[in-house]
Amino acid sequence: MGNKLDLSHHLGEFAAGLRFADLPHDAVDAAKKSLLDTLGVMLGASGMEPSVRPIIELVTDAGGKEEARILGFGGRVPAAAAAFANGTLAHGLDFDSQTPWGAHPDSSLIPALLALADRQGNVTGEELITAIAIGQELFIRLRCNVGWKMDWNLSSVIGVYSGVAACGSLLGLSAEQITHAMGIVSLNAGGTMQQIFGTGSNLRGLYAGFIAQSCVNAVLLAQKGMLGMEDLFEGEAGIFTVYFHGDYNREKILENLGETFLSAGMTYKYWPAVGNAHTYIHAAIELAREYEIKPDEIKEVRVYVGDFAERMVKPVEERKKPNTIMDAKFSLPFTVALALIKGKMRISDFSTDSLSDPRVLALADNVEPVFDPNLNWDLKLPAGKVEVTTRDGRRLERDGSAVPGTPERPMTWEELNEKFSDCIQASPAHLAAETITRAQNLIRTLEHCSEVTQLLELTH
Repeated sequence: MGNKLDLSHHLGEFAAGLRFADLPHDAVDAAKKSLLDTLGVMLGASGMEPSVRPIIELVTDAGGKEEARILGFGGRVPAAAAAFANGTLAHGLDFDSQTPWGAHPDSSLIPALLALADRQGNVTGEELITAIAIGQELFIRLRCNVGWKMDWNLSSVIGVYSGVAACGSLLGLSAEQITHAMGIVSLNAGGTMQQIFGTGSNLRGLYAGFIAQSCVNAVLLAQKGMLGMEDLFEGEAGIFTVYFHGDYNREKILENLGETFLSAGMTYKYWPAVGNAHTYIHAAIELAREYEIKPDEIKEVRVYVGDFAERMVKPVEERKKPNTIMDAKFSLPFTVALALIKGKMRISDFSTDSLSDPRVLALADNVEPVFDPNLNWDLKLPAGKVEVTTRDGRRLERDGSAVPGTPERPMTWEELNEKFSDCIQASPAHLAAETITRAQNLIRTLEHCSEVTQLLELTH
């Protein structure tokens, strides 16, 4: 390191110094879109995802100081507990936003910020937008410039640092305090891709809750004077050394930081399934529409997979008949079969009952994987290829490029509003149409909002 300051100091200075006036329009728009998307997904998960129930019961049973709301369920709990519950909701459906390079910043970042805003009060729309933009920007820069080998869950391992920097900004912490908060939150940086590659678990949404909770605790501890550590990222046993074997690009992480913003490329999901399945889902839906394929006309389906997508077809028999909703969302045979049969995909298509749908399971059983190294992961979503062979001998294929919701085909505000409304229909909150419209309009013009808890009052 010599006399060079550790990267954590530069990130802390960026987070403490950025103001709303510094943000370009695209970064403001991305922050607001992410807020609308994440709120909708949280509310949808409150009514649809059974795996969130133990978390909600845990935090409500524990009780404590009534600081922040649990979305969709009502009631107040300590801010860290609310962040834990709402973070789990945000990733519970695997319907939350992600970067074009994979991984999920918003499902932990936004629940943490909302919990702190609810606790503190008097947080303006400009302040919330700025904090979201900080978190997204740091997450993207870290995600794209570390050597990842499909081992660590980057949403957790780097998400704690971008999240805690954003939270520090919201609370008005100094650069030094935010740097200390990064050191504090490093004690909660973990999680591997096995939680995604493995089967039989419903833990998928839980990591976002843990990140959000950790970020809230870390900034509050830093605010009270707790000290972090020197050389957090670049020290002898720092994050980059231990987690990434020294493979990182410091110059790229810091290049034009505060001047160039990358968050305009945030991807918003059209379908409630793992992001890497979306190219295949898109290809299957387009095939079904173009050729008006009926399920009983299909003899076989081939999905061409690279190194990452191969995880979504192994072990193949378990992937063809998933046992949990989370497994279904990470199964190419199941999601492709569902897309071919229905020609679309909604939240309600993933339920305990849908796992035993005989039509979907019969077609999923006829989905066969073909490995293609040209589709290997290369820091972007590989174009999935789907090939359908019909019983009358036709062979129809489609590459799933230009997926809806990605930078190549970005989701409009109107489409996000539709997704938000669809998610709300699954929520036990039962919001009136007028309330939904008010929430959507408030977020669209959030920079003019003097108190963001107005939004929580509309949607909790």
